[in-house]
Amino acid sequence: MNLQELLDRAEARLDAAALSYGHGTTNARDEAAWLVLWSLGMPLDSDLDGVAHTVPTDEQVREAEALVTRRIDTRQPAAYLTREAWLQGVPFYVDERAIVPRSFIAELIADGGFDAWLGEDTHRVLDLCTGNGSLAVLAAMAWPDIAVTGADLSPDALAVARINVERHGLHDRIKLTESDGLAACPGPWDLVLCNPPYVNSGSMAALPPEFRAEPELALAGGDDGMDFVRALLRDLPSRLSPHGVLVLEIGHERPFFEAAFPQLEVVWLSTSAGDDQVLLLTAQALQAFACPTDSRQ
Repeated sequence: MNLQELLDRAEARLDAAALSYGHGTTNARDEAAWLVLWSLGMPLDSDLDGVAHTVPTDEQVREAEALVTRRIDTRQPAAYLTREAWLQGVPFYVDERAIVPRSFIAELIADGGFDAWLGEDTHRVLDLCTGNGSLAVLAAMAWPDIAVTGADLSPDALAVARINVERHGLHDRIKLTESDGLAACPGPWDLVLCNPPYVNSGSMAALPPEFRAEPELALAGGDDGMDFVRALLRDLPSRLSPHGVLVLEIGHERPFFEAAFPQLEVVWLSTSAGDDQVLLLTAQALQAFACPTDSRQ
């Protein structure tokens, strides 16, 4: 059996199992490539056409098929099985203590999607709800002159984040802090990145097992998904510098967001998922929201 045949068989098995995707891949074909290449110790970005006729050993075939079986039987995301996820081409360690990294804020950092709101006064960056620390790491890589703090309520998630900070040699650039929201993050912050728990209760009840394998703390946002966001927008104005901005991911919850905060002056940022997944709020917009009477004087 060559690699192409092994991939085809893995894809067929995954497809027949009716799994859910969204943790780094979107379909059975890409998931099969991830699992098989990883089990063979081959780069995940290998040219599949170029290696199609490679012949794995019998032991390698057994290991690859065993990994596919685990994916089907456990319904865990592939990232938890391989202990690795990739974001913008950067590898990150991940396990069940933290959500699998997939924030669209990552591509905005890489593409300069909100650079127009940054400047020479941007020095202190907070990655709130840092999870496994991926956004904090990407921010430190993108802007070598800034100081980054990654904050999370979960000590377990912070332990995973610490692995990634060390893995990328950024322990002198990134500080990790246990914090319930902004409670231990007084600032002032020039840029706040936040991919919070925002899934509404109806959507939480309908999540497939792959997503239920992740920490509920990192997903569930209350009845309308906006519980954490309400607290954040309440507390942030006093912790943001005058030129500061918030970049906030809300996934598919834009209708709930707009219903909860109809008066907010929001900038929607374009990502590969569309123009309604990530938004930007300036310090001025947040202050006007916090003190509407003062903003009209």
